[in-house]
Amino acid sequence: MTNFKTLFKLNSFSEDPDARAVAAELLQERYNCEIHSVEMDPTVQFAHNGKGCTIASSKISSGVIIFQNVTIGANQTYNKGTSKWENLGGPVIGRNVIIADGAKVVGPVIVGDNSIIGTGAIITKDVPANSIAFGVNKIKKRDADYDPIFYTDMPDHDATIAACNAVIERYNSEV
Repeated sequence: MTNFKTLFKLNSFSEDPDARAVAAELLQERYNCEIHSVEMDPTVQFAHNGKGCTIASSKISSGVIIFQNVTIGANQTYNKGTSKWENLGGPVIGRNVIIADGAKVVGPVIVGDNSIIGTGAIITKDVPANSIAFGVNKIKKRDADYDPIFYTDMPDHDATIAACNAVIERYNSEV
């Protein structure tokens, strides 16, 4: 069986249109994931096999990490008065950006390098480089000393379980 990484690479980078089409269909069927980008760097990573992601971007740059259930896409509107489409174009995601679980980045916006889009954020405006975006278009400067969502040296399984047990104990002591 072909895994997510192989299907992602075929879907996004294959020169063979038939292979791209088959990979796109399998990504949708197996992972509920749709990925289309005018320009995407091969170093882009999808956590949790891109489950639930819908990606329709202008560009996704190097070092980007995208978590599950993320939407990156357009939000164009048709102006009946002028008979023209407005707000056309998909987002450009800068280098080394992290887009957390359930975030939505829509419209012709730019997310600057080294920024983080927080869990559940809805972003329809440009995000400056080195920022953290959260809530609905809320943005603050990123503290360079912290990587609050992802870091290559992640805690091991035992440390994670111990932390979960501490939260359970705290809950049990309050009940």
